[in-house]
Amino acid sequence: MADFIQDLADGLARDVLEGSKELEDLFFYEQVSKVIGASSPTLQEAFMTSIRIRLAEKRGREFLNKALQAKRDGAKLPEPPREAEKGGH
Repeated sequence: MADFIQDLADGLARDVLEGSKELEDLFFYEQVSKVIGASSPTLQEAFMTSIRIRLAEKRGREFLNKALQAKRDGAKLPEPPREAEKGGH
């Protein structure tokens, strides 16, 4: 059952993040989370985990691309954001 829940949550997270662009609301996932949570706190937590992981991966990829571009341009490598020092999951 856990794989089923995670698959549902991750699929929804992917779609919500994509839909957020069209809606021009980068935090639309918070509203979806409330809707899910009213019926299934288990699905809500899996959804939010997927959202956090996908957003973290996006930030990490953007940082990698900036660092590679800086290296190619002979520029100073970018500093990681201060929030990265706090840690996470």
